[in-house]
Amino acid sequence: MEKKKSRFETEVIHAGYSNDEHQGSLVPPLYQTSTFTFANAEQGERRFAGKEEGFIYSRLGNPTVKILEDKIAVLEKGEAALAFSSGMAAVSAVLVALTKTGDHILCSQGVYGCTFGLMELLKEKYGIGHDFSLMDSKESLENDILPNTACIYIETPINPTMKLVDLEMVARIANEKGIPVVVDNTFCSPYLQTPLALGCDIVIHSATKYICGHGDVIAGLVVGNKEFIGIVSRTTQKDIGGIISPFDAWLLLRGIKTLPVRMDRHSANAARLFEFLKHHAQVDSIYFPGDSEHVDYDIMKKQMKQSGGLISFTIKGTKETAQKFMNHLQLIKIAVSLGDAETLIQHPATMTHAVVPEEERRKMGIENTLLRLSVGLEAWEDIKEDLEQAFDKI
Repeated sequence: MEKKKSRFETEVIHAGYSNDEHQGSLVPPLYQTSTFTFANAEQGERRFAGKEEGFIYSRLGNPTVKILEDKIAVLEKGEAALAFSSGMAAVSAVLVALTKTGDHILCSQGVYGCTFGLMELLKEKYGIGHDFSLMDSKESLENDILPNTACIYIETPINPTMKLVDLEMVARIANEKGIPVVVDNTFCSPYLQTPLALGCDIVIHSATKYICGHGDVIAGLVVGNKEFIGIVSRTTQKDIGGIISPFDAWLLLRGIKTLPVRMDRHSANAARLFEFLKHHAQVDSIYFPGDSEHVDYDIMKKQMKQSGGLISFTIKGTKETAQKFMNHLQLIKIAVSLGDAETLIQHPATMTHAVVPEEERRKMGIENTLLRLSVGLEAWEDIKEDLEQAFDKI
């Protein structure tokens, strides 16, 4: 009898784990071991040859890690998943697996600073080129795809400008040309957006952010079909070695159970703070997917469940004005990352995207007065009051 599919809020707690397979333990056990013993030499031979399932060595697989991988695969509507020691380990493994010397990567108009740095490294060392595309229409996307384009890499919303990309449109064109579409879904989590269900091929997360939700883990996740995940598992993950620890996987399993509750609160708080910031005299411009005047608002309504917990805005003045504003904040913490219970603020031009040359940053829409606010779980009124008092002091 086929098991009935549960709703997301139920799957986030129960998917990927069977108590019967782990001594009845309600909570997934932590298998804090580097290696696993074999019953005999012949069993070891069979497992290394891939003729028998079972664990060998925690770099190649671990029961706690597998529970996490099975869970995120269900939540992202994929066939299989892999967990990594960081979001960038996940990004690196995927891009190296998809490309070879002479290939080309087509990117959304803006990516995380370290992703940009990785692509520059791939270009300089291995001759793998990349270009940025607005991806705002079928025509513009088709014009930007080259004969040697090996994959299309998308952030949506884009970090930190909050621009959106129509994933269905991109996937339709890419699939016709046999080009895999990779989506960094960190800003949304699978609760707000499921790119694979929209026709994309591979999803990446910096699980450090909303998947964890508590600011105490560095981790990455990749979800896709079994064939691709198998290739990455046997090659770029195994041999480069960006392996998540069992304890970090256990912490992610702990954090992810509250993902829907947290995302609802992040999104609700952000929506209220957006209304405050949008009409503030010292805010020059604001970027939030839930803004009905946002150029990509219709895309948000089509592919996202809610607007998310991130707001970017520019302050009237200079870089120094923006930094002075940050320095006067009391409740809100100056820190990179996002998705934590605490509200965080950062200055992309000098922090997360400092590695990007200024000319490229400006093309991406990252001005020196731009700030990115990761709205936390505090009372939204307290966050608002902290923003107000900092505005008053500049």
